This record gives sequence, C-alpha cells and structure tokens, in this order.
Amino acid sequence: MTQLWKSGSNGGIERLRNDMNSLGRKGIPFVWGVSFDLDRYFLLDDPMDRTGVMWHVNGTGNCKDDPGHYSGDVSMSVRNRYDEGAYREMFHVVRKGLLRGDSFLTNLTVATPVECSCSLKEIFLKSRAPYRLLIGDEFVCFSPETFVRISGRRISTFPMKGTSPCTSDPDGKILLADYKELCEHQTIVDLMRNDLNIVADEVSVVRFRYLEQIHTVSGRINQTSSEISGILHPGSERNFGDILLPLLPAGSISGAPKEATVKIIHEAETVPRGWYTGVFGYFDGAVMDSAVMIRCIQRDPSGTLRFHSGGGITVNSDPLAEYLEISDKIYLTRK
Repeated sequence: MTQLWKSGSNGGIERLRNDMNSLGRKGIPFVWGVSFDLDRYFLLDDPMDRTGVMWHVNGTGNCKDDPGHYSGDVSMSVRNRYDEGAYREMFHVVRKGLLRGDSFLTNLTVATPVECSCSLKEIFLKSRAPYRLLIGDEFVCFSPETFVRISGRRISTFPMKGTSPCTSDPDGKILLADYKELCEHQTIVDLMRNDLNIVADEVSVVRFRYLEQIHTVSGRINQTSSEISGILHPGSERNFGDILLPLLPAGSISGAPKEATVKIIHEAETVPRGWYTGVFGYFDGAVMDSAVMIRCIQRDPSGTLRFHSGGGITVNSDPLAEYLEISDKIYLTRK
C-alpha cells in the first residue's frame, strides 16, 4: 500500500515516525521519503508495489521495465540559464547571514528550467545512480549520495561535499588541495558527527574526504565524501523514525548550524525545494539504506521542468565561482 501525505494530513510527520518505528520493529520491508521542509512524505509498506512511486536502492527496486524498450536518446538541455544577477542577490542574502555569524556554511540552491527529450520515467530507467526515485510525473531523482545506512546497531552517514569537473581536474588533486572546499567539508563532517551523537555512541570519522568520480552524459565529475559511524543505543536500532527524522534536513544540503542556516535558506531562495534535498530510504528487513535527494528534476505547478542544483557558501566564497558550480551540477547520469 502506498501512502502519499501532505503537511497536516493523516497526522503528518508524527504518523510517519510512528509507522517507520512500527514497521522496523516488526522487520517488515518498506520504502519512505520526506521533502526538505518535511511537508510532503510517502511510505510504501508493500515496497514492490509500483503505484505512484518507483524506486531503486543499490541494486534493488520495484521497477522491472527494460530500459531498452524505450527508444531515442535520454538528453536534457537548459531552457534558460539561471540569471547571474538573480543568483548574486540570493548570494548577498546568504553572505549577510554569514557575516552576522548566523551560519558558518549555507547550501544555496537554484532551480533551472530545462527541456528533456524523454519522460521522467525514461530518465529514471536509464540513469546510472545507486539511488533513484520517481514520483508520478512530478519528480525524478538519480542521487549518488548516501545519507544514513543502519545495519544492526551500526549507523553510518556519508556526507558528500565538494565537486570539480574532471576535464580541468582529471585526478581530483585540485579539488583535494582547495582550502575553501576543505573548510566546507570539515564543517559538514563536524555537523554530521554531532547529529549522529544524538542517537548513537562511539561516533567517529572512519574515512575523511575520500575522492569519488561520477559518470554523466557530458563527462565525469569529482566528488569528495566522508564516512562517519557510531553504535546505536541498545534496543533502539529498529526505531527508524526516532533515529532518522531528528537528523533532517541532511547537513550536506543545509549547512551549519542547521536551524539558523535553514532560516537563511528560506529567506534567500526564491523557488521552493519541494522533494529536492529531502531524503528517501529502503528497509529490506535487515538493513536500512537511505539517500539525500540531490541530482533531481521536478515539475513545478505551471508544468515547467526544473533541475535543482546548489553549493556551499562561506564568507570566503566567490559569487562567480559559485554561480558556475551550480551549472556544472546540471547533468544526467549515464546508464
């Protein structure tokens, strides 16, 4: 059974928390998702049901369609490049918050109008990403970023922060040597370590700032991630609502400190994020695996498709460099 909720309906986030706890304790597989502002949710307690939501998590999903059945290229083009002046206005709002000391790092995002040569379902089917999600004809996500993975009492999170194109940085050395990117990454690692301490003990950084490469239709890009791990309190490891929902929104796509930074985001950004930068996950009866919903195309109320992208802003950020980075992140992954 698929449940799609909006804020205030069916008990809202509290019902989601209770259902995630109940299904987890019973060992019943389920798929769940929540938007950035926690105002939209879904829960599939029959996860192989295809009604409304299609999903894929690290090799498992409810879609049996063959991508080869769909002819033609899967491509996307920017309809109108996001206006640099409009971006600088948002950047200025964020910078004022940073200079006041309200935030050390703020993730600023934009929604660029795009045109696609195919349906959102075809993009879902033909994308290569460990985490994929399709909600009707409204939203498609092909995310490379793990949020939280829970196996037994071990909980791990994998914040992804820092990118560079392989065309100009083939081995990632420029990215790894970039002081501004290092500071951003350290801030998010510290935030996520503190977040895990809310629900776990013995929290430590297992791997710090390792390099990964993502294949897109226009080439490869470098990304840096870290792994942070801890041990859940005895008897709590299946209470997934109690564990995961207090960690939202994800630190890598909000900033630090989280509460004050989210206020800056709402003041600066001109288009609601919707599902973008929310979280979705799958419990298979043994392991909970979840992802941050980045690399997304979303249909707005007017019917326009928008590709959401963003980047971390600090007091040392250059607005032009940040503006160019949001363009580098507009891509489809290659199957």
